[in-house]
Amino acid sequence: MDVTELEKGKIPGVETGIEIRKSICAICDPSGLCGLDLSVDRSGVICKTEGSAEHPRNRGTLCSKGAATRQYVYHSERVKTPLLRSGPRGSGEFRPVSWDEALDLTVRHLNETKHSYGPESAVFYSGYAKYYRPYLKRLCHSYGSPNYLTEASSCHSAMLMAQRLVYGHQAEADVSNADLLLLWSINPFHASVHKARDIQARLDRGARMIVVDPRETPTTARAHLHLRPRPGTDGALALSMAQVIIEEELYDHDFVDRWSYGFAEYRDYVRSFPPEVGEQMTGVSADLIRRAARMYASARRAALLYSSASIVHHTNGVQNYRAVFQLIGLTGNLDVAGGNRMEPVSFINSAGRIPTRETEFTQCRPWSEMAPRIGSGAFPVWPRVIDEEGQAMALPAQLRTGKPYPVKTLVGFGLNHRMWPAPEAFLESLSHLDFFVNTELFLTDTCKYADLVLPACTSVERSELRCYGSGYIILTQPAIAPLHDSRSDVDIIYELARRLELDDPLFRAGYEAGIDYILAPSGITVEELKRHPGGMPVPNPTPKVERKYLTEGFHTPTGKFEFKSSLLEELGESPGCEALPVYYPPRHSRERTPELAEKYPLVLSSGSRLPMFVHSRTYRMPWTSSLRPGFPSADLSPEDAARLGIAQGDPIRISTPCGSIEVGANITRMAQSGVVHMYHGFPAADVNTLLSADYLDPISGFPGYRSSLCRVDKIGGTNP
Repeated sequence: MDVTELEKGKIPGVETGIEIRKSICAICDPSGLCGLDLSVDRSGVICKTEGSAEHPRNRGTLCSKGAATRQYVYHSERVKTPLLRSGPRGSGEFRPVSWDEALDLTVRHLNETKHSYGPESAVFYSGYAKYYRPYLKRLCHSYGSPNYLTEASSCHSAMLMAQRLVYGHQAEADVSNADLLLLWSINPFHASVHKARDIQARLDRGARMIVVDPRETPTTARAHLHLRPRPGTDGALALSMAQVIIEEELYDHDFVDRWSYGFAEYRDYVRSFPPEVGEQMTGVSADLIRRAARMYASARRAALLYSSASIVHHTNGVQNYRAVFQLIGLTGNLDVAGGNRMEPVSFINSAGRIPTRETEFTQCRPWSEMAPRIGSGAFPVWPRVIDEEGQAMALPAQLRTGKPYPVKTLVGFGLNHRMWPAPEAFLESLSHLDFFVNTELFLTDTCKYADLVLPACTSVERSELRCYGSGYIILTQPAIAPLHDSRSDVDIIYELARRLELDDPLFRAGYEAGIDYILAPSGITVEELKRHPGGMPVPNPTPKVERKYLTEGFHTPTGKFEFKSSLLEELGESPGCEALPVYYPPRHSRERTPELAEKYPLVLSSGSRLPMFVHSRTYRMPWTSSLRPGFPSADLSPEDAARLGIAQGDPIRISTPCGSIEVGANITRMAQSGVVHMYHGFPAADVNTLLSADYLDPISGFPGYRSSLCRVDKIGGTNP
């Protein structure tokens, strides 16, 4: 084969000058990222993207998002240079400036804010990606501000709150040893290549699977039992399953008697949730509830798989998830092989067997030495349970009111206003700032409201540390040089620290010294990681130990598994914040607001994810957008579509008391009758505009994205 043919085939080798360089894909940025093999030509351009066969996460595979890496990296709309606002906020009028001018301006505003108002009046916010978060949090605290915020304020943290209130720690499903898998509102065959592979392998070896999901999905198609509760009724379903398990004496008496708190009160409460009552509340038949409860409780080893956001995107989300997680302890499946293992967190929320000093690195100043975090007053449970950050959903109100103290400078990394309910109100609140800088890949609608925009580079243009639950670790090196005048988020953070002249020895020592500090307990160094560009197994990983609570207890106030939360009891119970996992229907629902349901008879559920899209980040990619023509659209059931006289592709209007959006109709059996599923992130049809800013869970502050009320009208016609 001649050189021309080799070049056409993008074959690596001396003849073509094409070199394989290792990296990772950070487009969707879950707890662990997929390995990439990037073919880079003589000119330093990526000409092909493939999955790394030796990477334990994806094992050579890539999803549609990862396959579109080149389009993401070389997109024409990337921010190419620092941009200073030259017109009114929102106009999108900017002029290019140098990095020195941009960084000096940012530092000047940070110093002025600290001098005039105090360090708490500056906010440091992280959206995507997540690799730089330990360094941004350290910058925030070293500066003196308590207000490190992230998108986890509407994803992940509420799930974590529920787990910590029940048993004090994350508990991950041990899929490989489970006889039964209970998947609760999670769709890995759309969203997670590695998880789907592991689940299918276990099913092939004889495991059984129950899936709880209002939608029909590729995951539910593989289930031995599929329960379809109405959105927001998961807590009632879990309590009804618990009633069966307790009534039929299927629970683990030894664990409950020795290691639980509040079981008697919990048992008395769940007595009011027999399956017939559960059926009325959830729409799941009493027979299915009984079957699911018996299957889960009778399995020798049963693992619960859950999502970071689906259950908590309701106004009763934390209580719902508490009821779900309590099933794990009720059946004795906590911290045992084949159940849910309480593994230590290694790095950036990744459970694993790699000891690190991430907490010591990030929390360089104790909370007690700083002002109260944003959200502490509105959501008092938050600072007692979440050590990592403040609650960003409270930021717009504090910007507007200046209470309990003003916020004057906002340093954003990937801040996207579409993460908030009532996103336009969030944009309006930015007018109360003296200065807003946002670091981004693209000039998003949020960036148009910034005073300064800094160009970030992608994961393949930077160095990034990742730890994996399997005991694998990688420190990538740039596969290509940063494009245009972009910089890595970490470089920006360290340069801000230098120019702020912070009294912080680890910032002065540099990025790699920080990594060495974090990894010191593992015995792994940056130097060693550089010798393994594709990653490496951790030597001497932390051994797996079952039932650690036998010697350590639980990380709860009582030291026990809590069916009744002693913390919520201490704080004083209020509606929605009871110590028992009390079930309330969603705040806007037929049960609680029947008069509203008369005008808005359908349930609106947003946030369901398609495999080619993550929020708004891959809509720009031609490959991914072509996989769902006619987007944006909303999913309707065939029954609802027929009743409303709507055909496939018809333009429709979705309305709530807060407003309306116009989209196309996608008629699919994936959607439940009576429920409208709408995907989020579209500038021209932002479903989050249909919720009020206060439609929040009273415990976590999470928006009720997945259960509100709406109506649907065919545009250009009259509904029957």
